Amino acid sequence: MKRLLTMAALLLSAVTMTTAETKTVSSPDGRLKVTISDEGGLARYAVSYDGQTVLLPSRLGLMTDYADFTRELTITQAEPSKTTYEYRMRQTKQSHVRVEAEKTTLTFRNAKGLEMAVCFQVSNNDVAYCYRLLRPKKDNPKCAVVSSEVTSFRLPDGTTTFLCPQIGPMTGWERTKPSYEEDYKTDQPMTQRSQFGQGYTFPCLFKAPLSSPEGDKKASPRGGAEGALWVLISETGVDGSYVGSHLSDFDPQHGYTIAFPQAGENNGVGSATAGVPLPYTTPWRTLTVGTTLKPIVETTVSYDVVKPKYEALADYKPGRYTWSWLIWQDESINYQDQVQFIDLAAAMGYEYCLVDNWWDQRIGRDKIEELSRYAQQKGVSLMLWYNSNGYENDAPQTPRDCMSTAIARDREMAWMKKIGVKGIKVDFFGGDKQPTMQLYEDILFDANRYGLQVIFHGCTLPRGWEVMYPNFVASEAVLASENVYFTEAHAKSEAFELCMHPFCRNATATMDWGGTIMNKYLSKDNKSRHRRYTTDIFEMASAIVNQTAVQCIAVQPNNLFPPMGGTEEGLPQFELDFLKAVPTTWDETRLLDGYPGRYVVLARRHGGNWYVAGLNAESEAKTLTLQMPELAGQTVKYYTDDTKKGPLLQQLKFNKRGEAKVVIQPNGGIILCK
Repeated sequence: MKRLLTMAALLLSAVTMTTAETKTVSSPDGRLKVTISDEGGLARYAVSYDGQTVLLPSRLGLMTDYADFTRELTITQAEPSKTTYEYRMRQTKQSHVRVEAEKTTLTFRNAKGLEMAVCFQVSNNDVAYCYRLLRPKKDNPKCAVVSSEVTSFRLPDGTTTFLCPQIGPMTGWERTKPSYEEDYKTDQPMTQRSQFGQGYTFPCLFKAPLSSPEGDKKASPRGGAEGALWVLISETGVDGSYVGSHLSDFDPQHGYTIAFPQAGENNGVGSATAGVPLPYTTPWRTLTVGTTLKPIVETTVSYDVVKPKYEALADYKPGRYTWSWLIWQDESINYQDQVQFIDLAAAMGYEYCLVDNWWDQRIGRDKIEELSRYAQQKGVSLMLWYNSNGYENDAPQTPRDCMSTAIARDREMAWMKKIGVKGIKVDFFGGDKQPTMQLYEDILFDANRYGLQVIFHGCTLPRGWEVMYPNFVASEAVLASENVYFTEAHAKSEAFELCMHPFCRNATATMDWGGTIMNKYLSKDNKSRHRRYTTDIFEMASAIVNQTAVQCIAVQPNNLFPPMGGTEEGLPQFELDFLKAVPTTWDETRLLDGYPGRYVVLARRHGGNWYVAGLNAESEAKTLTLQMPELAGQTVKYYTDDTKKGPLLQQLKFNKRGEAKVVIQPNGGIILCK
């Protein structure tokens, strides 16, 4: 009898193996392929590019309170289709996007006959997929809890990583972490455990080896950027109906998996799982793939698969803003100092001035109304800082308890609209749990009702929000410019950080770095504390490299020529002229050269004008030949650094092939423009 049972089991196993379903979705150009199967009752997908392995077979599936969609799964249906559409974006790296993709929706049935669908959209360099939980035929349940995902990413052996670690909840200053402001580590092995044992913050960049001799021949001397497969993994479309996720630590068997929020986030309030209605479509997991870094930097996949959630109720304008707090700190939050920074914004032709924390106590609401009237007379609009708390952490700065409830927001935002305030910067959020994601969405929706643009700080990565929420500007979610002020160590690493973000953090979403710093020293008197380690041209170029539609140009009153007060000499006039005219919105973005954390050269088009900006974080000067066919035969302005003369404005001519040679000094930059 025992022998008969064994034979039956073997037979069943053989039948399972022979009846496994396999489906393939290929990009329109045929180079990127996703293969999905149900072999062994497990939903898996694998990804290849030009025949090279991007992902080994990796898991798909959700665990819910009403059904297990992680095992004993069978593909019952596959619906392929083609999709072509166009859309416009107001404030990201590309204003007009055309998407051509192959789509397939696969239905998986579990052992109890319950179904889950997975929708794949594959374009030439991008893979996006989401889950659809279907309401059972008996019509119940109509709601569910998603407790976990088994979604995984198994990269080939030999892959190296460029990652930012997730930190534990309620840690750091005043228990404000995670605030998504940890240090990136580059060129690390996958086996390297994350710094805090909590995995990694999205987006996550990987460099996978090419597996064929043909691929090895593609290697070039460009810093090692070519001759490899580059993979950027992230998520998009997260709103108040789900949780924000991150990647787990590496596991030799499963690779990296989707990790839900930690239980202690949001001061322990709220579940780390997601409560959803049925039917329900989850946020999208995304992969961008290329044999160079161009597809990584230029991808729009974060926006391709999401749609606006409401209409803009105001004409939200891009622009530049001044910000006293970055260098002058809390002591500057007084009426007279803010007048100086409003006057500075007016002198530079900037649209906004940000008044930071404690304004309700140090200036007062009546004087803020007066300050707003004064700013408007100067052609400048105020933006005001707010603490998001609530109960999420111990950050003491006020105004508090103005953004955490609908009643408080309605009262506060009505007052701001009445006095002419045009934007808010909301700080100190509690993590990625569903209640926190709902708070982001509620603030944005309510702010739109009162014509307010929104910047978030001390916050999570925005996930398609530039399209989903038309009054959303940018999030920090990065170790930003304030850290250059706080410590000399971060001042020394500024060049590394700004050469990292175009390939990772800023590739998937707008980023409020917080300031193009023009003071030589990180102090009000521009003589004390530690110095800035980057050149003026580096800082000016960073205003182009860092992408956000409302950007801080952290000029100080002493930077003007002649200075506003003080006796020291201001910035050269050619620097001021550039900073007065620098755009913040772009119609097209192109990577010309670079390597994460080492150097970067971007070309961005604003209307009919191209701006080329380069940064160098390496210890030696970088000599590069740039190719810009649009500038063939033309002479352009060339902002550059001279080791003896300092910042210079010269002219540079592109040859008939659209080539020009440039030199970027260590911790220096270049800018080319008409």
